[in-house]
Amino acid sequence: MNTQTQNAFRALADPTRRDIVQMLAVKDMTIAQLTDRFDMTRAAVKKHLTVLSDGGLISVEARGRERINRLEPQGMAPVLDWLSYFDQFWDERLADLKKAIEGTQK
Repeated sequence: MNTQTQNAFRALADPTRRDIVQMLAVKDMTIAQLTDRFDMTRAAVKKHLTVLSDGGLISVEARGRERINRLEPQGMAPVLDWLSYFDQFWDERLADLKKAIEGTQK
């Protein structure tokens, strides 16, 4: 597994960060807006945002004094690519099972 994929999985490993990703999927938000939705300090939210940024899942844009956090959907690509292997794996296994069951029913 490459570093980009590891960073994306690390970012998604925490339930708070997954919640942040879901919120940013709806709209771009500042750190203050995100902090209002969690029972934690601004510094703690900032740490979560840093991990999400390192994982390529969000980007941060400075607008004046505010920093706007935006979901970067393409950051999910390494995770989806890794998981797609298992989709194919199970599709093949289930197809084999179906053939075996159908073969015994004749």
